[in-house]
Amino acid sequence: MNPDRRGRRARRARALYAPLYVGDDSPPRGRPAPSADRRLAYDPGVRYAKKNLREVQDSAAQHGLSAVQEARFPRGDLGAEQTGMNYLIVKPGQREAFAHRHRTAEEIYLVLGGTGRVKLDDDLVELAPLDAVRVSPGVTRAFEAGPDGLQVLIFGPHVESDADMVQDFWGE
Repeated sequence: MNPDRRGRRARRARALYAPLYVGDDSPPRGRPAPSADRRLAYDPGVRYAKKNLREVQDSAAQHGLSAVQEARFPRGDLGAEQTGMNYLIVKPGQREAFAHRHRTAEEIYLVLGGTGRVKLDDDLVELAPLDAVRVSPGVTRAFEAGPDGLQVLIFGPHVESDADMVQDFWGE
């Protein structure tokens, strides 16, 4: 592709995925402010991005798992490159559809609401609001919600192709 055309395409893409702006409410270089529903692309000059987690697409519904859980991964919506995040809701009395483990990524789980348990290899850990749990790489994990459901915010580094899914983890 011709370098001039590549430059125009990159400028158009930057304009289309204009970041949220820092400081006063006026956009830089005379560009119009982005609409609230526009997705963000990574731009190293952006100092922050904001997205309501309820507005992030539910990946569980996309994969036919909505009877059990919701899973919203806002990394792309926020334009994050290095940080992974998941807002997980396990429906009352349900378990996650599958367990998983990471080869290199450590994760931290923060219970926002509800109660339940997390199975970490062979250990069952009871969970209540504002409990935080750190899980090392290599540990298989899955959540089970109590009678009020379970809302968990999950943080960790984004490492491409780092997770292994584990079926029949609960062994019941």
